[in-house]
Amino acid sequence: MSEHDNALNNDNQTDLLGQAVGLDDQYYLNVYGRRQMLLIVSGEGAWLTGSDGKRYLDLIGGIAVSVLGHAHPRLVKAICEQAGRVIHCSNYFYNGPQARLAERLAVLSGLDGARVFFGNSGAEANEAAIKLARAYFHHQGAPRAKIVSALKSFHGRTLATATATGQDKYSAPFAPLPAGFVHVPYNDIGALEQAVDQETCAVLLEVIQGESGVIPANTEYLKAAEALCRQTGARLIIDEIQTGMGRTGRFLAHEHAGIRPDMVTLAKGLAGGVPIGAMIANAQTAAGFNPGDHGTTFGGNPLACAAALAVLDTYEQDRLIERAASVGAALKQQLLDLAQRLPAIAEIRGLGLMLGIGLAFPVAQAIKASMLKKGFLVGSVGDTTIRLLPPLIVEPDDLALFVRAFGETVAELAPQT
Repeated sequence: MSEHDNALNNDNQTDLLGQAVGLDDQYYLNVYGRRQMLLIVSGEGAWLTGSDGKRYLDLIGGIAVSVLGHAHPRLVKAICEQAGRVIHCSNYFYNGPQARLAERLAVLSGLDGARVFFGNSGAEANEAAIKLARAYFHHQGAPRAKIVSALKSFHGRTLATATATGQDKYSAPFAPLPAGFVHVPYNDIGALEQAVDQETCAVLLEVIQGESGVIPANTEYLKAAEALCRQTGARLIIDEIQTGMGRTGRFLAHEHAGIRPDMVTLAKGLAGGVPIGAMIANAQTAAGFNPGDHGTTFGGNPLACAAALAVLDTYEQDRLIERAASVGAALKQQLLDLAQRLPAIAEIRGLGLMLGIGLAFPVAQAIKASMLKKGFLVGSVGDTTIRLLPPLIVEPDDLALFVRAFGETVAELAPQT
């Protein structure tokens, strides 16, 4: 290709980004503000390609969604084959992929007599869990409404899940908010003991708080929450939207603590990028829903469920959960080694391929922007945390490239004294 042709292609690529920015500014609801100046056009494995023709290592994975990376052959094949048969059918009728996926998740959850409900997102899964917790006591003739969740948590963007979220910035603009939600400090057993009582229908917790900076729960805290729910009869809901699907080295992150929740919610990586959410409840809790109490138009459609089945098949055949544990542990050690040389790296938090890099200085946004220029997509939380949620298929050699570039970037941008 001539230099003239290259110049024309570069102009066209720039135009694509400029056109998208112009259309977004004019027509898209301003909920994201000005985004990072990158237009993604394709992807393969853990790498994405922008309209600039440059490749980027995806270390945020669509926020824990792209567990198989991009254009994974088994997932693409399953989606295409199912689309050629039927994409959607009403939940008035049975559909095979939905039934098979429900069985797979019920078994994987480890919950006694598990039952599954499918929605389209993590927020819908958590909304279903909140409704089921209240319905469980309503149908017993002893209604309870209080739901206890943690400060700095994140559970979704619907009105109820935003209220359950322990961050006012997600709910304050929408007052008056639904009643009955109480927030307590995370990892504070005493505060939890004071809040959970005979009026509590559910305790809703994350094993690792992702949206507040990858903050893990103490095992003792999770066990105390389980014990309080058993004492009071409240339902224990574990939000595995971000931590589930093997990301931490177990299929569900709460397995690390050895607890048994009453409900678990999943979404994000479940179908590798096709929208889906799942709420899984044990048999006792599931009895709280009667026919007509809840439902969905799109949830559990054949296309999304076929995609999820392909993801689970790939997990099993390629041992991706074990891979997330080993590759994540190696990455964490490399970052810990880096922190020994660079005092600006204060802490490495998380498990498996869900890691937060705590910084001693408020330079996270500058680091994220610099890493983008160098061809690495990372997330940030506030000004002092870099967040990593890469595909579970990411190669160790690619992660080594990232660690080297990250160390150089920290050395460039953060004080080292």
